[in-house]
Amino acid sequence: MRAHLFLLAGQHPGHDHAGALADAHAYGLAAEAAGYAGVWLAEHHFVPYGVCPSAVAFAAHLLGATRRITVGTAACVLSDRHPVALAEEAALLDALSGGRFRLGVGRGGPWVDLEVFGTGPDRYAFGLPDALEILHRWLSGAAEVAGVGRFPFRAVRVVPRPPAPIPFWVAATSPDTVDLAARYGRPVLLGLHADLPEKAALLRRYARVAAEHGHDPAEVPHASAHLAWVADSDAEAAGTVRDHLPGLLAGARRHIRLDGAPAGPADPQAYADHLTAIHPVGAPDRCRERVAAAAALPGVRHLLFQVEVTGDRRRTLSTVDRFAAEVLALP
Repeated sequence: MRAHLFLLAGQHPGHDHAGALADAHAYGLAAEAAGYAGVWLAEHHFVPYGVCPSAVAFAAHLLGATRRITVGTAACVLSDRHPVALAEEAALLDALSGGRFRLGVGRGGPWVDLEVFGTGPDRYAFGLPDALEILHRWLSGAAEVAGVGRFPFRAVRVVPRPPAPIPFWVAATSPDTVDLAARYGRPVLLGLHADLPEKAALLRRYARVAAEHGHDPAEVPHASAHLAWVADSDAEAAGTVRDHLPGLLAGARRHIRLDGAPAGPADPQAYADHLTAIHPVGAPDRCRERVAAAAALPGVRHLLFQVEVTGDRRRTLSTVDRFAAEVLALP
């Protein structure tokens, strides 16, 4: 089991965009110093919930500032991007970093992004299978790739060509996306919102579908994201989350849906309480218990810990170190 940080670069109330990005960069550097295996970076557009619009660009910057950890994207929004452009960037960072880059991709949401970038709701609703097929081919080590489906193009050379297949993860919140990832034998990224029974059910489904397509589920290294905050007592940790996290979560309500419906959690306070209940938030004993339960999920090999609770860099850096030492016992 490998432990990572999961960074939103979220803008807490009273903070600015540059400060949120600088804080996330500082947490990435701290992850390497504290012994984490890596850092995964979120990608959002036009909302304070996460002010990083390009997880690939942020990953490139952090890879250049570190020497040991892996740096991944959780996740690049495929509904907004052309899969060839993303695959080329992934191959580039894989080569420049000596194999330390990790690509995670997702469908995204029915947001105004689709209007701004000109990809449209059809691409969101139906384009993911073709985009994953292109990524799969481009990162396979093939010398040439031709387009498929919604991405028709003549065969072109893959430059830079990966010397070996480059893995990628698929953010999955629904059975349909789980089935799609399983068809290719690609690992899934499971999000913060789901509890362990929900995640276990998706992973059992994945194992069944992957086996039907000739993949060994035991060889697939899934990843699971979790809120993390450690304090001297369970009550203190829960109180910190209750006092500070709703302000960040409210930023997700700033998403603009194409259908005009409300976005984000209806009640950020209730959602913060839900996350506290299901994730490693508490004194070290409770955190260790919750981490152990998450590590027992079938096929999960990477745990991603979201620590941007308070918007206070000093307190968050302290939690990064304390969680590594007292909960994870990292060397």
